[in-house]
Amino acid sequence: MNIPDDLSSELNAGFKNLSRAALEALAAEAYQKDVLSLEQIRRLLELESRWEAQEVLARHGVWPGQSADEILQDAANSSNFRAAR
Repeated sequence: MNIPDDLSSELNAGFKNLSRAALEALAAEAYQKDVLSLEQIRRLLELESRWEAQEVLARHGVWPGQSADEILQDAANSSNFRAAR
């Protein structure tokens, strides 16, 4: 697949490191679909720690161990619990 030249220029202007941004997006998608583990994401992105891998995933809206919807539901449940007391 090739990116048209005019769009390639726009993308390169919009991202500090386009290939890194694409790789991180792919990694986040792979993690979300259970294709790669957190450790594999760490290795793929050549990160020093799992915390860095989690940070990358979080920037892409992927939450290790829980989906964003699950976290929001937990927060709502916590608020409802506190209000009921």
